[in-house]
Amino acid sequence: MKIEYDIVIVGGGPIGIACGLEAKKNGLSYLIIEKGPIVNSLFHYPSNMQFFSSSEKLEIDEIPFISKEAKPKRDEALEYYRRIVTSNKLNIHLFEKVENVQKDEDIFTITSNKNTYTSKQIVVATGFYDLPNLLNVPGENLEKVAHYYDNPHYYAGQKVAVIGASNSAIDAALECYRKGADVTLIIRGPEVGQRVKYWVRPDIINRIEEGSIKTFFNTTVKSITEKTIILNTDGGEEEIENDFVLALTGYKPNFYFLERLGVHISNDEKKLPEYNPETMETNVEGLYLAGVICGGMETHKWFIENSRVHAKMIVKNIISSSVTT
Repeated sequence: MKIEYDIVIVGGGPIGIACGLEAKKNGLSYLIIEKGPIVNSLFHYPSNMQFFSSSEKLEIDEIPFISKEAKPKRDEALEYYRRIVTSNKLNIHLFEKVENVQKDEDIFTITSNKNTYTSKQIVVATGFYDLPNLLNVPGENLEKVAHYYDNPHYYAGQKVAVIGASNSAIDAALECYRKGADVTLIIRGPEVGQRVKYWVRPDIINRIEEGSIKTFFNTTVKSITEKTIILNTDGGEEEIENDFVLALTGYKPNFYFLERLGVHISNDEKKLPEYNPETMETNVEGLYLAGVICGGMETHKWFIENSRVHAKMIVKNIISSSVTT
């Protein structure tokens, strides 16, 4: 059975939820489809993660976000967004994956693993946390290699190689070190990333300088074996003992999904999707983008705090378009 809506929103993260709230306030029929739990991406963040942004910058629809510290922790954010969904009785389908979207004249048909829907408009707010940037080296498929990190307790007493120079990698290196892991940090460039949280960056630099966390700069991974990791360093190839590898080299949007929808992607390393920055509508009429997916490979460009405005922009354009037609 096909169920028709004014808007189907793919992705139940903070920005997808914001779009649902805005649609509901304006009397539009809507559905949010999320392949996992509420704010699935945030749920898979490290359990001890603290946001870079303060709580008021993570608020949506001017609903207050009260946290114990100025910068909230992951669990506080999960509770905040969950309460928004439940208190506002948002129409959201969880653990439902969108498998196909087709457009016939002015109507989209959305097929999931559970049902089929039709909609006049579709909003893609799927973020970028689902697909890790792979190393593409031998041994990357070994069980000891992970592209996501949760809790440092697991790595206590183990030789852990952390690959990356951004927030996720630096947080993991420090946490694992403080839980008793023997941490080696592997960084492709000459320094710790400049975008690392300002209160964390001095910490990691001090741990490196004092020798607590051995660090290889200007280094890439050549291969991974069951007991070692082999590096290409400035001084040549080096093999070190290793029990676990945390390859925290960033993530990327699902470009394949966007291209299947007909969205134009720039033919360069940025892979920017085409959309109107004033309305968030893509080159496909009636198809909108919201949130961090708008930045393509520039995953540092959009955050909750500067993309929550997308919801109002999209719904405003949908309403104005319906009035003019």
